[in-house]
Amino acid sequence: MGGSRNGIAATDDQAKLPEVANFDYIIVGAGSAGCVLADRLSAGGRDRVLVLEAGESDSKFWIRTPIGYGRTFADSAVNWKYQSQPNPGLNGRTMYWPRGRVVGGSSSINALVYCRGMPADFDDWRQMGNVGWGWTDVVRYFERSERRVDAAGRGSGEGPLDVKDVTPHLHAMGANWLAAAAELRVPVTDDFNGPSPEGLGCYRVNIRRGKRWSAADAFLRPALRRSNVRLETGAWVSKIRFDGRRAIGVDYVRDGQARYAAADRELILSAGAVNSPQLLQLSGIGPGKKLAALGIDVLVDRPAVGGWLQDHLGLTYSYKATQPTLNDELRSNMGQLRAGLRYFFARSGPLALSVNQFGGFLRADPAATRPDVQLYFNPVTYGAADANRKRIEVDPFSGFILCYQPTRPTSRGRIDITSPDFRQPPSIAPNYLSTDKDIADAVHGGLLVQALARTRAIRTLIREAIAPDLDGMGAAEMLGDFRARAATVYHPVGTCRMGADPDESVLDAELKVRGCERLRVVDASVFPAVTSANTNAPTLMVAQKAADLILGK
Repeated sequence: MGGSRNGIAATDDQAKLPEVANFDYIIVGAGSAGCVLADRLSAGGRDRVLVLEAGESDSKFWIRTPIGYGRTFADSAVNWKYQSQPNPGLNGRTMYWPRGRVVGGSSSINALVYCRGMPADFDDWRQMGNVGWGWTDVVRYFERSERRVDAAGRGSGEGPLDVKDVTPHLHAMGANWLAAAAELRVPVTDDFNGPSPEGLGCYRVNIRRGKRWSAADAFLRPALRRSNVRLETGAWVSKIRFDGRRAIGVDYVRDGQARYAAADRELILSAGAVNSPQLLQLSGIGPGKKLAALGIDVLVDRPAVGGWLQDHLGLTYSYKATQPTLNDELRSNMGQLRAGLRYFFARSGPLALSVNQFGGFLRADPAATRPDVQLYFNPVTYGAADANRKRIEVDPFSGFILCYQPTRPTSRGRIDITSPDFRQPPSIAPNYLSTDKDIADAVHGGLLVQALARTRAIRTLIREAIAPDLDGMGAAEMLGDFRARAATVYHPVGTCRMGADPDESVLDAELKVRGCERLRVVDASVFPAVTSANTNAPTLMVAQKAADLILGK
């Protein structure tokens, strides 16, 4: 295979890998989970591993640059750029859904925040009948990935993925954030991934030496140094092939040519919460009546495939600030030039940081027994983001945002194919805000952010609220604003969920597809319930545990 087509230089041994059609393991998708699996399944040096990625190389400046999230957000070269169906609970609005279509998947285009979630999230998974997925079961799989880097740059831990404390480099208004916590008498935490994650604090990020440190950097590149691993980019899988109900390989298209690869041990879908259920349905596994209506032969009638879709909705309030923010550093051509030079020569400054700096996990509902809202407090404001913008532009004034997202939505949606043509995007119907609890959570979160904005610590930062002004809203106005403006924060899960009930789940607790042999799904689609925070970290955890299950450890 050889060359640098994938943006990853091949070793001599890898270049000599024979052009064989048979592999021990085939992994569909080089996103977060697929990168981990490629590393773990190839580590013994004997099993042949093929990774098929529909996207291309991640060797792009704005992927490597931490703040480049604003440039890749709507870049069709690295992004599937999905659109949802109209959402009745959000005034009939459609929603833009960016998903990574590039080596590293969404870990190459996300905002870099690393949050495990609350320990109770995984106890919920276990209580749903998923034996072996409680917090005490999975914490070691988080640790297996992590290299914790403290504020002084000292690393610890066994994993290859840098989880960095960048507190010394963050904006000075972080002091106001912690002062607001004191005023409201809510907790402060020094690590959202530590033993006491509840409270306000600073986010840890996946950055190494001023550059994004994605799943491809941490896991896939080391794997590709082995002679038994092959990565094919631009490889769009169209269908799973079966012998009876035993998965034996995949059909895919690359360079305009139809190809086939066989899996002697297992086929693993790691294509994400949108593409994994899509591929199952294209292959005859899903809601039988819908598939038959599209002319697809039904192999396994499983309505849960594509169902149980969950996602976080967030709402942002923006303010003009009384002190300089990142806007002042990035809004002019000269400011961008200075920031660029600082980044080029020292790997420092605003380009070397995530746009997400401060935040937290608090209880917005007075009756909540654990955190039910995630918060963001960022020293920047920018124009509305959508699929049509080539990049996100900062506003021409000093500004900051307060954002909240309810952590455990109970609304459930679906993803379904609309055509037997694998090139056609599926229908995404999130069914947001369709339960009384989600409606109540939206109001509770608004009241909490309102209380934060009214603290003296935050009021001193506000020169002017950018409409709509949360301060004057009551509960009804907050709900109306949520319906009018809330947007996905890009955490879709659950569409191939694991569970004990075969009628309501796609996978068993070992992530095997029910009704099939030698076929697993390993990505965020397997979550039985969305976690309380960003979903990249638990996706990596799932892949680490899945590798042990596949290898029989």
